[in-house]
Amino acid sequence: MTPPLTPALTVIKAGTGVLTKSADGTLDRAALVHLVAAIAGLIDAGHRCLFVSSGAVGSGVSAFGLAEYPQDTATRQACAAVGQAQLMQTYSSLFANFEVTVAQVLLTAEDLATPARAGYVSDTLSRLLSEPRILPIINENDSVAVEELKFGDNDMLSVLVAKLVGAQRVIFLTSVDGLLDPETHQLIPEVTDINQALRHVRDDKGRFSMGGMSSKLLAVKCAVDAGIETHIAHGRYPQRLAGILSGHGISTQFHPANRP
Repeated sequence: MTPPLTPALTVIKAGTGVLTKSADGTLDRAALVHLVAAIAGLIDAGHRCLFVSSGAVGSGVSAFGLAEYPQDTATRQACAAVGQAQLMQTYSSLFANFEVTVAQVLLTAEDLATPARAGYVSDTLSRLLSEPRILPIINENDSVAVEELKFGDNDMLSVLVAKLVGAQRVIFLTSVDGLLDPETHQLIPEVTDINQALRHVRDDKGRFSMGGMSSKLLAVKCAVDAGIETHIAHGRYPQRLAGILSGHGISTQFHPANRP
């Protein structure tokens, strides 16, 4: 297995609620344009990034004339097959405007749970990340990964990939500024005790998204326990990413329990 690369790597994860329209689940091109420009700006500034993108199933439901996520596995997988192609076509076109080439990497839980296969994934990602103008875009292989569709979203996948490649931080882009105090509704800028933060959970999620804040905090706990700095930030304001990486952006920052 190839050793983790240096300098520091940031894993950015965008949820379905950030990438698609709430009304019908179709891709929100305006939102994608802003997100792509922000990530390209980070790459131009010399940051190494890996992008985990949800949205395949959400972008595929409209092709089937559905009003919400389908309940049966076969239709969900079919939506993912259609939607993933649409998603990557859009990313490829948009990032090309910034002379960034995208690389699609579709994973299942077994790919990361099996040591030999995890080694292959690590080697592939390391090689891609060694090229400054190539951006790996990762998603669950939803068209075949039954268990991943059943249990949810890309939050934990993002953390597992971050651990695999030795990332310094993970940024979850969602539909809120971060973790909000349930009484004051004010942003909680920093969290040092993830277990205490669990009491702030309010599990709102849209018709076309699979996860919620509870799943994010479980993934956050996994990340900080592994020594990875983690943020929850608003995906509709991707211009804040540069500030987050420089230490003064708007987000909830979860401090790692220890730094390996």
